[in-house]
Amino acid sequence: MSLIQWTHFPPLGDDRGSLVALEGEKTVPFTIQRVYYLFGTKLGVSRGFHAHKKLQQLAVCVTGRCRMVLKKKKKREEVWLDSPTEGLLIGNMVWREMHDFSPDCVLLVLASEHYDEADYIRTYDDFLKLAKSLFVILKRIMVIKQFFMLVFLLLIPKLAFQSYTAL
Repeated sequence: MSLIQWTHFPPLGDDRGSLVALEGEKTVPFTIQRVYYLFGTKLGVSRGFHAHKKLQQLAVCVTGRCRMVLKKKKKREEVWLDSPTEGLLIGNMVWREMHDFSPDCVLLVLASEHYDEADYIRTYDDFLKLAKSLFVILKRIMVIKQFFMLVFLLLIPKLAFQSYTAL
């Protein structure tokens, strides 16, 4: 599955100009808890370099453009944000970096959670370690689930037979 997940915002308007409406749980796939925007980023400066444990974001380049790099597990993808009618959905546990801001770039970010420093993963090494440990936990859960399914499948016929013979 691609890390690049676009959300399209249909422009509304008439001969006076255009308008884009962003609505939580409608045009934005989560409840909006926080909104912020980046602007005036100096030439050659990159931003981001973190991931979130829980938070989801939707990034919209209202004007100008920037390049977004997303990483998860061994997958790395990049995309240019350059349209006020397209939003990039960034899920939790996805490393994000923003590069090559144009001088007029205004990057609007909608977040699913209020600011919480504990939700940030600030180093790429910590991100990789946490992602690996979550994978191991999920793998163990799947093994336990398979074990109980096997036990269930083995016991049900025996219990059904015992119930039938008791009649």
